[in-house]
Amino acid sequence: MEIMNGKQRKNIKLGARVQVVEKHNQKSGVLTEGVVVKVLTNSASHPHGIKVRLESGKVGRVKKILED
Repeated sequence: MEIMNGKQRKNIKLGARVQVVEKHNQKSGVLTEGVVVKVLTNSASHPHGIKVRLESGKVGRVKKILED
């Protein structure tokens, strides 16, 4: 269930379960689910989603923030 917008940095908390699109999946739109360990985007918002690093080490832009 989507609860917040992944384009706003303030909505993304460490430990949040999210779905991201990795760089090599941008054209296909394949989403990767994981838990945020680091927020990489410094600006307050980004039109394509805030870039984060997941526990798995994967990096992508947040498309959905999920409820636990």
